[in-house]
Amino acid sequence: MKASALEFRFRILIHLVVIVLGFWAPWNAVLQLDRVRSVWLPAAVALERTGWLSLSGASNALLGAGILFALAGAWLRTWGTAYLSSAVVQDGVMHGRAVVADGPYRYVRNPLYLGTWLHMFALGLLMPPSGAVFTVVLIGVEQLRLIGGEEKFLSERLGEAYAAYQARVPRLVPSLRAQVPGSGARAAWGTAVLGEIYMWGVVVTFVVLGWRYNMELLARGVQVSLGVALVARAFLPRPAEAVAPSAEI
Repeated sequence: MKASALEFRFRILIHLVVIVLGFWAPWNAVLQLDRVRSVWLPAAVALERTGWLSLSGASNALLGAGILFALAGAWLRTWGTAYLSSAVVQDGVMHGRAVVADGPYRYVRNPLYLGTWLHMFALGLLMPPSGAVFTVVLIGVEQLRLIGGEEKFLSERLGEAYAAYQARVPRLVPSLRAQVPGSGARAAWGTAVLGEIYMWGVVVTFVVLGWRYNMELLARGVQVSLGVALVARAFLPRPAEAVAPSAEI
């Protein structure tokens, strides 16, 4: 279950296609499925029927969950990017001069992939139910494939050093305590935030617009965040300028 070099190179495009299909859910018309526009309302109704929450309380709980998932995804990706550099994270080839053992990499080996997957749960609230399941599952599988491809690459490139790191630090479920000592690397927070501006745009969208419970408005906020991120890429350092070693992209 390992991604090829070509799959890794086009991983961002693959993610984008999956997300667009999740929002569109074209199979609903073909399979004559219920054309519910988003997960949010049926999920709120289901919570109301438990008798624990009113409909407004359930809607607020789902908004809180969306904010938490979006925030967790943005924070993990920004924290991880700060120690790798945005140029390395955005590059189309794998890097591996040394094992990164600073920041989130002391607690979990793949904070970027974990952050991306958590982000999908926030987006899933805005998608039709079938599209949300499609996106969360397919992106989850794709993250595992990418992890498998990188682990093979890094094992061959770094040998015993990476094997020792693998043995101590969990792959996807973060430990509560650092499992390896830090090397003292400095985080580049400015370019990390710029590189993950899409993620933070989605956080702002949920926080500022979520209380209106308008799924189309929230989806537009996601689109605007993506547009801003595409513009921001022009201000990021080029891959050739990246100097940080990488244990994960």
